[in-house]
Amino acid sequence: MPRTMIPRTMTAVEIREPGAPQVLRAVERPVPQPLAGEVLIRVVAAGVNRPDVLQRKGLYPPPEGASDIPGLELAGEVVLLGPGVREPQEGARVCALVAGGGYAQYVAAPAVQCLPVPAQLSFEEAAALPETFFTVWLNVFERSRLQRGETLLVHGGASGIGTTAILLGKAFDARVIVTAGSAQKCAACRELGADLAINYREGDFVAATLRATDGRGADVILDMVGGDYLPRNVAAAALEGRIALIGTQGGARAELDLRSLMTKRLTLTASTLRSQPVENKGRIARALRENVWPLFASRGLKPVIHARFPLADAALAHELMESDLHIGKIVLVV
Repeated sequence: MPRTMIPRTMTAVEIREPGAPQVLRAVERPVPQPLAGEVLIRVVAAGVNRPDVLQRKGLYPPPEGASDIPGLELAGEVVLLGPGVREPQEGARVCALVAGGGYAQYVAAPAVQCLPVPAQLSFEEAAALPETFFTVWLNVFERSRLQRGETLLVHGGASGIGTTAILLGKAFDARVIVTAGSAQKCAACRELGADLAINYREGDFVAATLRATDGRGADVILDMVGGDYLPRNVAAAALEGRIALIGTQGGARAELDLRSLMTKRLTLTASTLRSQPVENKGRIARALRENVWPLFASRGLKPVIHARFPLADAALAHELMESDLHIGKIVLVV
């Protein structure tokens, strides 16, 4: 697209003030200009994620220098290259991880955080990839070193992160156990490939995990709950197990007998993605392109999309996310 065809203003969704979903409103904003190392993307679809909800409530401000517009992932077409950028080229179909700005018609994204849209996927499907695939790859495969044949326990199996962890865990030949909050969600997780789905409202995931592994426990546990799940994760972990904490939906404080960590020789890691430097995210993008992107063709990987909303209906998308009724991802269509 020639540069002259890029408009000066665009529709974007901003947070009027911290509060309920209704504080999200569509407004006119200037189209951002890509800085050195960035590309300008005409957005076709954007993913909705739990951190967007926290930002809307005033609990998760964007990092310094990032756009105040919510949205951490998107897919679209590159329309302009910033200084120093050779790849991706103008016209390329890409999905990208950003620190903010996704709920808009245009976004400036670091070139190294862009990945090609897999040929098998639509823009809407590709928009559902970056946030969860970057997170799962970093925490399950890099930091927790999940190996073929090991057991992965995933909390929140029906969430965007959870469904991605099921897909990638099975694609790399791990055994996958998940927890979810309803029979419908458990069934959806099993259909996606989970070997066992535990309804945490009806049973104890520690006992169920130990039963399913003949008392051995899970080698890797991906936890977005935190709180009182931490000591229970330790109880459910195998010797030399690895616990990756990526959220605190169940509380930011936990009480733990540290001797239980020591006797099982466990590793506890914790991380957030948004505040990490561009170089780190670029490295993860390269690892995904090399290790995961070929699986869209060879293993038929597809993200699970629960619902699509027009950009102007971002408030409805947030209401759905907070209802906790969704299975997989929620996407805004621009």
